[in-house]
Amino acid sequence: MNCSIPEEKNILIRTASPKDAGALLDIYRPYVTDTCITFETDVPAPDEFARRIQSILRSYPYLCAEEDGKIIGYCYASAFRTRRAYRWTCENSIYLDMRARGRGVGSLLERRLEEILIRQGFTGLDACITYPNPESVAFHEKHGFTLCAHFHKCGYKMGRWLDVVWMEKELSPRVRNPEGPVPFPEADLEGIL
Repeated sequence: MNCSIPEEKNILIRTASPKDAGALLDIYRPYVTDTCITFETDVPAPDEFARRIQSILRSYPYLCAEEDGKIIGYCYASAFRTRRAYRWTCENSIYLDMRARGRGVGSLLERRLEEILIRQGFTGLDACITYPNPESVAFHEKHGFTLCAHFHKCGYKMGRWLDVVWMEKELSPRVRNPEGPVPFPEADLEGIL
């Protein structure tokens, strides 16, 4: 499943696969080792990362952005909470190669992710952000998210206590007796991927 993006002729957004684990892990590694953006403290092994991709793809989109055949960013959705009543809401995650930041690649990924989630039948999208992180907050605000929660000193990494904020976005109107959502492999993605 591939689709060229008109805004960036040389950027391809496609479904990731477990075979991409090494390239995605190369992007993710500095976020684990050098930042507090993720609360993960140990870099996962490549086989564990491949297992995560495969697991997410059973229900949710997992996308990557390629430029000239090299993966420069990725995003995915995952369960917001595991109880069944939460199933129409999911959480987003986006990671970019440090050299690809500020070029609009994250926006390309976010827009495509949201298009797919709407087609699947999801109604809400949430983002968990280490705080302060003005770049991520501004990115999510630009995409229509609003701040809905602030948790103080709930994580400890790199020698300091860290806050977390949650931001939320309504993807589509909530209706009585909703159907779905449809798992990613079963969704009608004609024209998107």
